[in-house]
Amino acid sequence: MNTSTEIPHFPLYVAGEFKTTQDQLEIINSYSNSCVFTTCMAGQEEFDSAADAACSVKETLRDLPIYQRFQILMEIADKLHAARNEMANIIALEASKPLKTALKEVDRSIQTFKIAAEEAKRIPGEVMSIDWSEAGANKEAIVKYFPVGVVAGIAPFNFPLNLAVHKIAPAIAAGCPIVLKPASKTPIAALFLAQIIDQTSLPKGAFSVLPMNRSIGNQLVTDPRFNLLSFTGSPTIGWEMKKHAGKKKVILELGGNAGMIVDEDANIERAVLKAVNGAFSFAGQTCIHTQRIYVHANCFDSFINHFKQDLSLLKIGAPEDPDTDFSTMIDEKNAQRIESWVNEAIAAGAELLCGGTRTGTFYPPTVLTNTKSEMKVCYLEAFAPIVIIEKFTDFKQTIMAINESDFGLQTGVFTHDNRKINYAFTNLHVGGVIVNDAPTFRADHMPYGGVKDSGLGREGPKYAIFDMMEPKVLVTDYTDSL
Repeated sequence: MNTSTEIPHFPLYVAGEFKTTQDQLEIINSYSNSCVFTTCMAGQEEFDSAADAACSVKETLRDLPIYQRFQILMEIADKLHAARNEMANIIALEASKPLKTALKEVDRSIQTFKIAAEEAKRIPGEVMSIDWSEAGANKEAIVKYFPVGVVAGIAPFNFPLNLAVHKIAPAIAAGCPIVLKPASKTPIAALFLAQIIDQTSLPKGAFSVLPMNRSIGNQLVTDPRFNLLSFTGSPTIGWEMKKHAGKKKVILELGGNAGMIVDEDANIERAVLKAVNGAFSFAGQTCIHTQRIYVHANCFDSFINHFKQDLSLLKIGAPEDPDTDFSTMIDEKNAQRIESWVNEAIAAGAELLCGGTRTGTFYPPTVLTNTKSEMKVCYLEAFAPIVIIEKFTDFKQTIMAINESDFGLQTGVFTHDNRKINYAFTNLHVGGVIVNDAPTFRADHMPYGGVKDSGLGREGPKYAIFDMMEPKVLVTDYTDSL
């Protein structure tokens, strides 16, 4: 990264080469409203170069020994660790993400590469007995998994490094070339990562990073040179992509409207601590943002009092300040959107407990109660720093209330009652149930994803690797063997 007073410029990474185009792209920090980086947009020529190079290197990557894939992934992890502070500063500036949160994202990305390196050693395979019927007598089969081919990866703005890494690392481990389209608002982390990966022995052409406009980027969905699409972003766009993806495999990690239940036996102080972080980390701009909290009536007042107290301790400021806990949203359009949703809810009878006043791109931590299920703040994905807190008395009815959502990503349940834990796990229509923690918890090696409008398939290196491979069976007849 350029350390001069000039605005740092990051070129595209096209099939192992750094290139620039005439279509310049400015990256704006929403806190300062200033340009902090520049890059450029890929055109048709760059897209075709990346796609053709990825196709040409498919067999090379397929035949790359596992120990070499492991070494490459570990080398990337080590180099990323060495650049940890620089990478975190890039994320803080381009995404307006508090630096302490950006540092955690870099650490998680390092771990994701290491997990993928280990999982590369565990590519599935099996020996099968075929003689379950007379026709299979004297026959034996082996099943091996082969790379699916070229991966098209589309990453979102909110975790510009780690959610890109959750596509890149499994692809390398599986032996698949990948072309990545980062979000146009936050492409620099991925481009800086390309500079790191370029220093390794990963075959050139196996990885490209192309910021693109929607017209060019849509070809990642429709172009038959790509064998798998891995998309993280909004449900509306994701499901539309699936319609046009043709014969390629599709993995969708989409939105959420996460619920959290705090039962009467919960540790209230711990539940509040986790809830505040889950609701307001990165200004609520995560798909597992804690949006709807249901608190047992017997401890509701205590929960609200502790919640307000913890909320008052959040330090608001510039994202690059190491002490900042909470900063601006990604842009003013989204801040205006959530402002209108909250105002609409208040006009319909919701009670505002705190927050609710926007200034430019800044929307403060906001708490509502006495809401109705038909309000946008309740049934849509907020992706913003708001939380709904309501009373409940019936645990089963609360499970039903959470299930009413079109989304089903994760749910947090605070209780020590194993019967209720089991009931929640069995009956919640979600991809993950997190007990005694917020629904925002994610370990990078666990299967992560949801049901309903929240997506299709699972992330986590082990599970993504499986999706990026195809089984092939070899059956041998030993009737005439010695």
